[in-house]
Amino acid sequence: MFASSRDATPRDIALQLLSRREYSRAEIAQKLKQKAVATADIEACLDTLEEQGLQSDVRFAESFIRSRIMRGQGVIRIKGELRQRGISQEIVAETLATVEENEGVDWFELASDTLSRRFSSPGESPKERAKRERFLASRGFDFEQIRYALSCL
Repeated sequence: MFASSRDATPRDIALQLLSRREYSRAEIAQKLKQKAVATADIEACLDTLEEQGLQSDVRFAESFIRSRIMRGQGVIRIKGELRQRGISQEIVAETLATVEENEGVDWFELASDTLSRRFSSPGESPKERAKRERFLASRGFDFEQIRYALSCL
């Protein structure tokens, strides 16, 4: 098993994290900083893990995007959350394009499906319609996708 937390090396801590799920490089660095690991040691550890293929921001982003699509979240929110987790714009753009192509993601249909799971009608009053629009906007869908989803109910 793993050494006690006092004896654990930065690599031990990082591997323990990665054994549960994918993490971005920035997330692991933050966790190691919380454990009072020196910045130079963190960088060396992360470089080694990346070279060995044990940590990959691309793999993290792919996993993250797929999980968020399954939750019914839109591209705007997904991009924002990936940026918060330290993923570069280039990786976000490339990975989104790859997942969209491989999975056949249709953001308009995803918005429609997400809305229909929560609401059974587009809303009778402007207030009810606005509630549905806010719901989809908070999920990260753009105006065109929201309009399409409302037209499908």
